[in-house]
This record gives sequence, structure tokens and C-alpha cells, in this order.
Amino acid sequence: MKPGCYTALITPFNQAGELDQKGLEQLINFQIENGITGILATGTTGESPTFKWTEHDDVIAQVAKHAKDKCLTIAGTGSNNTAEALEAVGNAAKKGIDAVLLVDPYYNGPSSLEIRREYYEVIAKQFPDVNIIPYIIPGRTGAQMLPQDLAILAKNFSNVSCVKEATGNIENMQLTRKFCGNDFKIFSGDDALVYDVMTDPKIKACGGISVMSNIAPKFMTQMILQLNQADTNGAMKIQQALKPLLDLVVVTTQEDSEFGPVTCRAENPLPLKTLMQLLGMRQSLPQTLGKNDPQRLSNPFGCRKKRPGP
Repeated sequence: MKPGCYTALITPFNQAGELDQKGLEQLINFQIENGITGILATGTTGESPTFKWTEHDDVIAQVAKHAKDKCLTIAGTGSNNTAEALEAVGNAAKKGIDAVLLVDPYYNGPSSLEIRREYYEVIAKQFPDVNIIPYIIPGRTGAQMLPQDLAILAKNFSNVSCVKEATGNIENMQLTRKFCGNDFKIFSGDDALVYDVMTDPKIKACGGISVMSNIAPKFMTQMILQLNQADTNGAMKIQQALKPLLDLVVVTTQEDSEFGPVTCRAENPLPLKTLMQLLGMRQSLPQTLGKNDPQRLSNPFGCRKKRPGP
């Protein structure tokens, strides 16, 4: 995959809870117009765990159609069921997607070796012409393919040449670079760590698969471009300007009860979708923080101005 910034695109729904086709097209066009390297459909940010497989395939088809020849496209097709993932990869490949993102199998509790041998290797072997991107995020899956097994996988399958790294563990990323070699591409799955992992000589990440590029694709893309050109000063200025936004990927709220305060740690995409509503980018997004919406989320830059966007 090409170094750069890839947006993990949200999925807009209408009031009936169905895919908002027009809204999705507008969001895709907004990304393309702002120079994004690529778009990831049906990732965590796109709420794929809540989809029926027919809806899943529909979103992938729309992204492949509208982004064709304009930017690269990735489809999230992972599962904790290898047979199910195989079917999803096959469907995505038929739609002309450039790559698939496979999250480590969740809930089942497989070992690293089992993840490699019984999941990634099976899929990579059956689809040798499809670019496979392992997605390592143990905080959500409860499982993890370790750098050693990732290196074995990459060595044996030419269609595995990069990883989405969302462990938040710098040492793990350094081991990934050490074992996988200099030609292997590491993409950060954490917006707040993009600058650090791209400037760490023991990691040398080449980009990110971003959440907040849904809102600021031009600036995230520019920061990553400057980092790949070794312009760390220019990139740092963008990083500092974006920090209030990047800090909102996860937001903690609190609700009072008769038993005392109840804390809610709102994970992506809830804060992102709430921000997009507040910015007027796209309405009828179902998952918001509602009345618990904290002031720092609704007003991250000390203003409430709307920005242009779909």
C-alpha cells in the first residue's frame, strides 16, 4: 500500500437506521477533494460490528464505486470466524477494492500462532492477488498476533506487506520493524501517535489509518506527507494545531445517580460522530453522546463555528 493517510470512514444512516447513500457519497467526495491517500470502508469507525453482511457489502460497493481511480480503497472484512472472513474478502475483491483490513479474531481467545496459522494464512493463501492488512488492536479484540508471527506471515505471503498497528505499545511497534524489515509498512491506528511513530527511528511508520481525518483530511494528509519528507518542524506545527481534535477520539462523561456518579468512556466513533453533527458536516447520525455531551467535546477549540463540509 502507498504511504500516506487513509480515512477510516464513518457510515451515515438515515432516521430509519438505514444506510444514507447520498450522505455516504458526499463524505467520500469530501475526502477525495481534500487529497486523502485512501478510504477504509466498514472499519471500527464505520460501525461494522453493527452491520448485517448485506449492509456491509453495500457500503464497500459504494466506496469502491465512488472512489474508483480517485484514491485507494480498503474494506474491513475481518471476523472471529475464518469462513465468514473468507466470504467477506471474496465479496470485497469482486467489487474492485484495493486491499482488505483483517482485524485479529475477537472473543475466541486464540494464541498468536493460531491467529496466524488458522486465520491470516488461510485467507492470504486463498486470495494471493488481494492485499491483506492485518489489524492489531488487542484493546478491542482481546487477542493479538505478535510481531514474530506477523514477520513469518509477511515472509511467506507477498500480499501481506503492511500492518495497521493500534496496540498503543511502542515496544511492540519497534519489534514489528525489527522482525519485519525495512520494506514492511507500518500504519498507525492511533491518531495521537502518528507523529511519534513516524519519527521514531526504531519504528519508521509511513502513515496512518485515521479517525479524525473524517473531519480534517487535508491537514492529516499534509502532516503525514511532511513527515515522509522529513519535514518534522512543519509536521509538528500541524500536530500541535490538531491536538485538541485528536484528544477527542475517546471522551469520558459522567452521569449522576442515586448510587453515585456513573462514568462512561465513550469510544470511537461516538465522539467523532457527535463532533461531525456539531460541525454541520452530516446530520442524522444515530450514535451520539446525547445529553452527556461534555463541553470540551462540543467546544474543543473555544468556538462553535461550523465549517464547510458534506
